[in-house]
Amino acid sequence: MVYLTAKQVQERYQICSMSLHRWLKNDQMKFPRPMVINRRRLFDEADIVEWERRRAKEAA
Repeated sequence: MVYLTAKQVQERYQICSMSLHRWLKNDQMKFPRPMVINRRRLFDEADIVEWERRRAKEAA
């Protein structure tokens, strides 16, 4: 399993930390939830890729 830090997720989508916070609070976006270890948010890359695929399919 590959995990991305919150900073890596922000770089991937070119968003700021507040935008990531809003994505996580917005239930309609269904953005993957991170696991928290020692106050660090880690996102499963496979969940992120699946989320991207769902979004692309919905947009089509």
